[in-house]
Amino acid sequence: MSQSRSQPEFFVDRSLGRIQVPDGLRAAGWNLRTHFEIFGARDEEIADIEWLELCGREELPVLSKDRHLRYRPQEIAAIRHHRVKAFVLTHGSLRAVEQVSRFDRSRAAIEAACGASGPFVYAVHKDRIVQVFP
Repeated sequence: MSQSRSQPEFFVDRSLGRIQVPDGLRAAGWNLRTHFEIFGARDEEIADIEWLELCGREELPVLSKDRHLRYRPQEIAAIRHHRVKAFVLTHGSLRAVEQVSRFDRSRAAIEAACGASGPFVYAVHKDRIVQVFP
């Protein structure tokens, strides 16, 4: 996989949906692959620890709205072990257009954070990102 530091390729977790958020991010110029594009028909069967391993192995920073990722013991272990870099919306009930806007508004900060070594999880707020793990 070829990716530059200034334009990383992101993994969009299924919690963000298959169409609206990924399409909105792509329209804004984001380079990404979705959970469904990678796993296809197995999409709903894939455990979080499996896609977290893939993201760590392929160095795909994660975009998600699953705020509980950093609280579940198996997911925490997978994030640590595979050195995952994750960015999670703090407000899970936003409309798709608002989710895209929050990520895109923080894009420069997110891309800058991707230059650091994982593991880490950042909370994506309306106007900033804040590291919440480790």
